[in-house]
Amino acid sequence: MGGAFLAAAVLARLGGRIGLPTIPLFILAGILLGPHTPGVVLVSDPHDMEMLSALGLVLLLFYLGLEFHLDDLKAGGRRMALAGGTYLALNVGAGLAFGFALGWGTSEALVLAGVLGISSSAIVTKVLVDTGRLGNPETKPILGIIVVEDIFLALYLAALQPILSGADSLSSAVLDAGKAFGFLLLLALVARFGTRVIGRLFSTRDDELLVISFLGAAVFVAGVSEWFGVADAIGAFMVGLMLGSTASGARIRKLVHPLRDAFGAIFFFAFGLSIDPGDLPTVLWPVLAAVAVTLAMNVLAGLGAARVYAFGPGPAANIATTLLARGEFALILATMAAAAGLDARLSPFIAGYVLLLAVLGPLTAVRSHWLARILPGRRETRVSELVG
Repeated sequence: MGGAFLAAAVLARLGGRIGLPTIPLFILAGILLGPHTPGVVLVSDPHDMEMLSALGLVLLLFYLGLEFHLDDLKAGGRRMALAGGTYLALNVGAGLAFGFALGWGTSEALVLAGVLGISSSAIVTKVLVDTGRLGNPETKPILGIIVVEDIFLALYLAALQPILSGADSLSSAVLDAGKAFGFLLLLALVARFGTRVIGRLFSTRDDELLVISFLGAAVFVAGVSEWFGVADAIGAFMVGLMLGSTASGARIRKLVHPLRDAFGAIFFFAFGLSIDPGDLPTVLWPVLAAVAVTLAMNVLAGLGAARVYAFGPGPAANIATTLLARGEFALILATMAAAAGLDARLSPFIAGYVLLLAVLGPLTAVRSHWLARILPGRRETRVSELVG
């Protein structure tokens, strides 16, 4: 475990010097030091890291829930829903079509729809901070699209879980989906109307007690969620949603941050352990084709969002490139697919796809002005850009 942390840290430091995000480097560390690569093997059996990896996933989604507020839906209004819906329709739709075109199976196509359709909120946030664009006018629709994606993800995973678990019949599949949505609805109602009660339960001035309380709640609800057919990560997300609106929300965000970073790194590292580099060449062309599809859909989505907000080609290019990276959500789906025994090509495909876009995304975001030069509407919207 110590070697895993140190290896991830060393690679992340080296990558940071050339502007690479940490997620693909953590995965690369797992690949290089795993049982499938010649040389030093830190972990011979990836299952040895299974519990730590699960904890990392729970904390990643818990933190995301803390950052999300139900009030964001009201503040964004119709334009946020329209921009986010357009982004999802283009990318998820293209991902589903791409999955069927590969011919790997219906369940596999449904997984690929989510893999190609949903951006990495972790990398998107990091790109916005690193490029100094948090104050830009197009940042609000970017974050709005992320919010819409988060809502879609919760519903999508709840619907996908019964399909991947292999329900015996249509009635059992409907029953499993009903149980999952019912539990998800219960958590949503508690998050919406139980904030005051939850705030009192978690109210304490002692940081140690607060950490133990929110960590226990996140892990416990994640475990209960699995009983009801809801992905454990979504249960943790809903706990974060509940606690984020309480008086202790700001303190919890601060306290969970180092835990999220540490165990999140282990989650990505553990995923890398399961990847056999020898399998990557077998999915090279599908990966490159998927990256090309994602690039094209992101440009169209960026133009669509810019049109909704009356932006010019510069902000449109920023939206398209900032949302390009794929990361933690794709890996969640890869983990679910592997547990469900789906096509063995999915894991190396998703690993290669995530690695390529996690590197390509930040690099293209920094050079988005190149894309802006060829996008339509430059002269017509220049005045409105300056006014905005």
